[in-house]
Amino acid sequence: MEKAASFLSSLLGGGGDAGGPAATVTSVLIYPIKSCRGISVPQAPITATGFRWDRQWMLVNSKGRGCTQRVEPKLALIQVELPPEAFAEDWQPTPNDHMVVRAPGMEPLKIPLASECATIYDVSVWEWSGSAYDEGPEAAKWFSTFLGNPTRLVRFKEESETRLTDPDYARGYNVMFSDGYPFLITSQDSLDALNEKLEEPVPINRFRPNILVKGCHPYAEDLWKTIKINKLTFRGVKLCSRCKGEFTSERWIIMYQQGAYNQSRHWNT
Repeated sequence: MEKAASFLSSLLGGGGDAGGPAATVTSVLIYPIKSCRGISVPQAPITATGFRWDRQWMLVNSKGRGCTQRVEPKLALIQVELPPEAFAEDWQPTPNDHMVVRAPGMEPLKIPLASECATIYDVSVWEWSGSAYDEGPEAAKWFSTFLGNPTRLVRFKEESETRLTDPDYARGYNVMFSDGYPFLITSQDSLDALNEKLEEPVPINRFRPNILVKGCHPYAEDLWKTIKINKLTFRGVKLCSRCKGEFTSERWIIMYQQGAYNQSRHWNT
């Protein structure tokens, strides 16, 4: 694990936008449970699969298939909390440390961060399938009750499983349960430009980036091939076309029909 990266207020510049302004990192976001709400943090340790804790957990249906907001829009209502010290360099959880999960109408659920879990097999997400740790019957009952379907919470088994990125774009990199690559970066400037064209503006969590920057030209990140943040070098490998999705709040769930579309950049480091 690399040293915890404190990105906020770091300056960066990207190849492909010659003469453009340097951008500033304004937010680092982690999504511990795939497709649930993210956490904004001031720093995050870098691992071989991206930021530590990012998409380390996933919900699966009765067939072991990963669940996302594409089919379970209520996932957008689920909040996840980790201990603040979990984002410090070299921090290791103790039996007293938990991930806390909250959702409307539900009592908080505590997931131990240091307990031993049983292994389940035939877990799948996209083209990958393998084994994962099962977080147990209490978690399964909680999520099944909230979603209204049989659901289990699983954790990526990084000791024995490997999930490779697409070798056509990034050969030799690994991820856990993220869709494709270790990092996703986009800019506030691009979001602002998009919202000027929409009747109803959308927030940045609609695009679920890991790194949010500000101060560049709109969509400049589409052209960045290499950028540096502090002492880290990132390489842009693929644009990410964010799909239409269910736009969810505690008051309503609607399908956003305007075809809101943006390009965000996948990164490896």
